[in-house]
Amino acid sequence: MFTLSGFADEVSSDFSEQMDVFEKEGVRFIELRGILGKNVLDLTDDEARRVKSMMDARGFALSAIGSPIGKIKISEPFEPHLEKFRRGIDLAELFGAPYIRIFSYFIPEGEEPAKYRDEVMRRMKAKAQAAKGRKVTLLHENERHIYGDTGKRCKDILDTVKAKNLKGILDPANYVICGEDPYECWKMMKKETVYLHVKDAKKTGEITPAGLGDGRFPEIFKELVKRGFDGFVSLEPHLSKAHASRGETAPELFKWAADSLKKVIGEAGGEIRER
Repeated sequence: MFTLSGFADEVSSDFSEQMDVFEKEGVRFIELRGILGKNVLDLTDDEARRVKSMMDARGFALSAIGSPIGKIKISEPFEPHLEKFRRGIDLAELFGAPYIRIFSYFIPEGEEPAKYRDEVMRRMKAKAQAAKGRKVTLLHENERHIYGDTGKRCKDILDTVKAKNLKGILDPANYVICGEDPYECWKMMKKETVYLHVKDAKKTGEITPAGLGDGRFPEIFKELVKRGFDGFVSLEPHLSKAHASRGETAPELFKWAADSLKKVIGEAGGEIRER
């Protein structure tokens, strides 16, 4: 059973228009990253309540806080970043979001990730500890140039931290761009993977909708159906532009991305949960 979500800030800077586009495609959950011209973690409580009120009025909810936590250089100070992360926990609870997306720090170009493993694990454990007892689960996303950009290192993080409140996001496109096989990476972490980011990519680096690249979406989704997967699949198409911190996808391209995902789900024998 698949529940559709997505990064609404890709389709427009206007929140009402974002919800209009999502509503047309039957997507009732949002992974909140940018809103009101700022990053979600920079929202005041009053701003967050205003956004939640707008969502409630339209029948929307959050699947996750799409935070940038862990998307800094491993050499940058950790304590200020940890405070920002704690703010993310508060916002997740205010919105009723079950998850917070996090990363595992940019490694200096040309250096071996293993050199920074201990510090990465210290930081990941600190975040899991800070969220202990709170109503939120942390989701580590595989991302280019961070420690966890390969399947083996993503599994290393989850196996080392060993926290019930730390699970994995599968982003097939990011694995393709890193020269990894997304299906093999998913097999390594299928027990810990509870959430998917949906964008595909060709080995040339071109971003495509699900099933049109080398992300092995058909095989992954067939296995998900066999395993009885029940969770969010979050559209992050990046079909107009792809930036370091976010992407852009015009409304007509978002429809293409949503239709492609629905096709992959249908061909795999899966069902889309209606909210």
